[in-house]
Amino acid sequence: MSPELIALTMFGTTMLLLLTGQRVFGAIGCVGAGMVLLLYGTGGIEIPFSAAFKLFNWFPMLTLPLFIYMGYVLSEAGIAEDLYKMLHVWFGRVRGGLAVGTIFLMVIISAMNGLSVAGMAIGATIALPEMLRRGYDKVLITGVVQGGSSLGILVPPSIVMVLYGMIARQPVSQLWLAGVIPGLMMAAMFVIYVLIRAKVNPSLAPVVSDEELNMPFSEKLALLRAGIIPFLIFFAMTGLFIMGVTSLVESSAVGATAATLAAIFKGRFSWSMMHEIARKTLGVSSMFLWLILAALAFGAVFDGIGAVRAIENLFINRWELSPWQVIIMMQISFVVMGMFLDDTAMLVIVAPLYIPLVKTLDLGLGNGNTNLIWFGVLYTMTCQIAYITPPFGYNLFLMRSMAPKEITLPDIYRSIWPFVLMMTFSIALVMLFPQIALWLPEAVRN
Repeated sequence: MSPELIALTMFGTTMLLLLTGQRVFGAIGCVGAGMVLLLYGTGGIEIPFSAAFKLFNWFPMLTLPLFIYMGYVLSEAGIAEDLYKMLHVWFGRVRGGLAVGTIFLMVIISAMNGLSVAGMAIGATIALPEMLRRGYDKVLITGVVQGGSSLGILVPPSIVMVLYGMIARQPVSQLWLAGVIPGLMMAAMFVIYVLIRAKVNPSLAPVVSDEELNMPFSEKLALLRAGIIPFLIFFAMTGLFIMGVTSLVESSAVGATAATLAAIFKGRFSWSMMHEIARKTLGVSSMFLWLILAALAFGAVFDGIGAVRAIENLFINRWELSPWQVIIMMQISFVVMGMFLDDTAMLVIVAPLYIPLVKTLDLGLGNGNTNLIWFGVLYTMTCQIAYITPPFGYNLFLMRSMAPKEITLPDIYRSIWPFVLMMTFSIALVMLFPQIALWLPEAVRN
């Protein structure tokens, strides 16, 4: 068999197993282990084993459970609920202000935990009922919560970027920094969109009544205290890391400790809560670990047969595609796969092919590692689209399960398209102007 045919067989078998409902890590790991036995015999099993075992020698792996733990603690401690009360008062007099405040809330929550699930849960259970009660259009605000929650995988500390950094062997700190400006740019687009829609059609986003907002200025200032804890946690975790005071692993430990102290300070700490958080953290961390192990094993076999070079020869020499055409083709494949798979499944399926190929492309960005940092941002931004696009967008079904009964599945589908278009436009900007993503990492490194 030629390398191309072997690669096609591996990907085809993986997709077939996924269609049967098998777990992603099981399907990918099974194909990798089975193919190495067919190609090399029993002695070949050392190939995926050696690649997977390298993972246990990589210190940034320690950050994964700590960041996941921190996200669950912040959610259970009610910090997000306090934040929304503050935003409700300070943005209530602006037309569309509660929707804008919800976007800010999503950015803050994203900066604290790096998971879109936490932002979605908070937005659907706290922000949505409040905005519906005040007469906001249900399609508009459903899109706001879904689009805003997707920012969690781009703004540091992004768990998706940690996963990408592990598989691509790139510094997570550089990936985090690369995601800051694109993430804030996308959040700004969402805010501008909401303000324009509210200006053109005021009935979509009424102003909060004076009765609800009439309070002494001293009370409004007191509400600002709700933002102090998130700021301190974010500064203690990310600020110290960027200033070089703490390492990546130390930064995750600082964040986890700060979140626990915040829960104690607010009087919401209990052993039953900690037991539940530990159970959830263990479950999610184990899932990520199995996915990474399966991806590394699959990639070792894939690279060992020379499939990456064969595919590169096919794209560059036979089809005569330019490096940028190859990147565009990869992005289109992400969008298509994102309609059926989640972000981790996409990454572990295509990482063996795309990551080595991107590293060798002449994109004029400097070197192969710079290519991978920039491509990591593109991948993460495309994952945001994958979260909210039909038919199987993860956030669509999560929203349906948590949203109030008056919000139907057709409403949810209708709500996401303006945000998908804004995300697509953001991806195009980062592709046309790579320094949007690369400037901050280069500035901090220099």
